[in-house]
Amino acid sequence: MRLLAIDTSAAHCSAALLVDGALTQRLAPASRRHGELILGMMDELLGAAGLHAADLDAFAFAHGPGSFTGLRIAAAVVQGAALAAEKPVVGVSTLAALAQGCHRAGGASRVLCALDARMGEVYAGAYAVDAPDGLARALSPDRVCAPSAVVAPGPGPWAAAGSGWAVYADALRAACGCEPVSLEPERPCEAQDVAILAAAAFAAGDILDPADAVPVYLRDRVTSTG
Repeated sequence: MRLLAIDTSAAHCSAALLVDGALTQRLAPASRRHGELILGMMDELLGAAGLHAADLDAFAFAHGPGSFTGLRIAAAVVQGAALAAEKPVVGVSTLAALAQGCHRAGGASRVLCALDARMGEVYAGAYAVDAPDGLARALSPDRVCAPSAVVAPGPGPWAAAGSGWAVYADALRAACGCEPVSLEPERPCEAQDVAILAAAAFAAGDILDPADAVPVYLRDRVTSTG
């Protein structure tokens, strides 16, 4: 399988190329330079592998939740690339990829993800990563809510990740009724984890026409704050 994945959902920008199980990635702080950086990362990865976009099986992107501006950039880039190459697209939850990264880096099997959604809310999702496939699966739907409304669906131990934990750690601990065994508020969503989840979705036939590759904001009221 050959798949190129991107993420521009938050403060970092990343692209990853999956070729027959081997992953390569470019990751950098973006500082509102996502649009400037992401195309170069994609070209660099393909060039280093001696591939063209037409050689891929699919493109993938972190479809949200996250920064509204960042999500729009990712959707536009992946739509354009996939349309030009006549390839399908796979959308992956930013929170699922965040949980996948926690498992990859530290072996976490239960992850409470919370991203700062501003306006006193978080984007929240609870994920399990179990054998044999080692893929993050949602235990409850991703949603936007007050930190006090976040719950831990079942016993832990729970790891915690995402910028929401930097802002609302005390409220989230109280709402979840647990003390996370690890806390990673600075962990970014990474394209390599988007790629792993997207490859599994592709194999299951969960693909999109490029025109249908759109952001998943979760919040109905889209503002210009991110």
